Amino acid sequence: MLAIQYEQRTSRLPAKSHPKKVVVLGDSLVYGFGDFEGGGWVERIRRRSMALGESGPVFYNLGVRGDGVRQVTQRLEQEFRLRGELRNRVPDLIILSVGVNDSARVGRTTGRQLTDYEAFQQDIESLLRQAKQLCPVLFVGMTPIDEQPMPFAEVLYYSHAEQWRYKEATRVACEALQVPYLDILSRWLKRGDDWWRPLISGDGLHPNVAGYCALLDDILHWEAFQSALDSPGLVL
Repeated sequence: MLAIQYEQRTSRLPAKSHPKKVVVLGDSLVYGFGDFEGGGWVERIRRRSMALGESGPVFYNLGVRGDGVRQVTQRLEQEFRLRGELRNRVPDLIILSVGVNDSARVGRTTGRQLTDYEAFQQDIESLLRQAKQLCPVLFVGMTPIDEQPMPFAEVLYYSHAEQWRYKEATRVACEALQVPYLDILSRWLKRGDDWWRPLISGDGLHPNVAGYCALLDDILHWEAFQSALDSPGLVL
């Protein structure tokens, strides 16, 4: 009789909710290169989420410097499957951020592109389709580069013109597949040179400390991001 009563009481207890798991995949913008103080926007947001205690979302930084869309596609599913933490669970959200490396020209300003534009269009669509089969997806766009210090690493030439083409291909693919896209490039350029240029590191490619803080602010106040996490407490 006591056993039955205990079983009835425990069966009415609400199931313990587990914090959402978020995997962030991409290139050096995800990795946080250039932010020697906070480690980049993903690391900064990870620390904020821990301040919420056990209820805060769990973030995994899966950024790799130099990655293009094909490299992220190749490692997407394995990275995703390994980070559910609990048995028979997988992450709740994928955030992607990639594309700027694909837009670079090699050797000279008119050299071949690291990823052919038509191939990139196919590759970004393939990445988005694969990600959507796993869980909900968000996409954070690239920050503007500074053309003056080019070439990067003495061989790669980045430009706003190429950035814009690859950004637009990504935005269009996201729109077609109903993946929320945060157009950072457009936002920052609209704010003017005097606003965004001081936020880029001396290499011309990566945000600096202030740049990652600005990027973090844009992401935290992005409605799609807050809706996906249901965690307004992250905006502190």
